Amino acid sequence: MISKAMEKALNGQINKETYSAYLYFAMAAYFDSENLEGMAGFMKVQAQEEMGHAMKFYNYINEQGGRVTLDAIDKPQASYKNPLEIFQLSLKHEKFITDSINKLMDQAIKENDHATKEFLHWFVKEQVEEEDHMAKIVSKLERVGESGQGLLIMDAQLGSRK
Repeated sequence: MISKAMEKALNGQINKETYSAYLYFAMAAYFDSENLEGMAGFMKVQAQEEMGHAMKFYNYINEQGGRVTLDAIDKPQASYKNPLEIFQLSLKHEKFITDSINKLMDQAIKENDHATKEFLHWFVKEQVEEEDHMAKIVSKLERVGESGQGLLIMDAQLGSRK
């Protein structure tokens, strides 16, 4: 059984994960409008992954005898300068999520909530991978610059994500 404070914090994470999905869908919509279908596909997969994360929190709260309560989701940014800006924002957002997961872990440790600590370990590891992946894409896009050919190669590579 989780504490009311932990329940509230985990419900807040559901909102953040759902917003993440919404943000990545907005980024996918931008890429679709720019005919960068590979990058759009990458972001759609990312959005689906984030919804999966939200559901993990949803299910965990229920398994621990808590109550899921949903809050409003903020409207994400809809227009961007270029793909580099989008992936820089994605990296910044993943760092925000990492910080949020770390705060949840700190709370679980403080409350001596072993079950929640164990549950959160997966997310701690996942965020290391998320940040690394986004950072590598940013690095490559910085090298590519505004090169049409390089951008199309990146689009094709990112489109291979399933």
